[in-house]
Amino acid sequence: MPALTISLMHPTQPVAMHSWTFEPDRDEPIRIGRSHDNDIVVYSSVVSRHHAELWPSEEGWNLKGFGSNGTFVNQQLVTQDVLEDGSIVRLGNSGPRLRIRLGVSDPKAKLVRKCDRKLNTELSEADKHSTFINTPQMQSDD
Repeated sequence: MPALTISLMHPTQPVAMHSWTFEPDRDEPIRIGRSHDNDIVVYSSVVSRHHAELWPSEEGWNLKGFGSNGTFVNQQLVTQDVLEDGSIVRLGNSGPRLRIRLGVSDPKAKLVRKCDRKLNTELSEADKHSTFINTPQMQSDD
């Protein structure tokens, strides 16, 4: 099973604003949404607090949408789908776009691994006004 790289695409240009890479040996699904307890936090009024989940299976990387504004894969409304390399996932009909890459790592992507450390998800004043993303900072247990 290949690693999964998810890139948040710029709203008007074909460039990635931020990328995350996930290994397939995760015990938990990858959670995407507006709430701070997600693996990928996306700020947009059309994104639900817990909008979608992804997990690996024998068929590939699976997506399940929970958002009230819908989850679209390559412009098709889906509730569940198996993702292909190059798929574009849109959170809501007019929301942020996520590009899916399988087995291809973006050199600037943040590698997300299992970790025993707690995440500090408190927002700074600047982050409270961010449009799309918040990258949690690692906090040691010391």
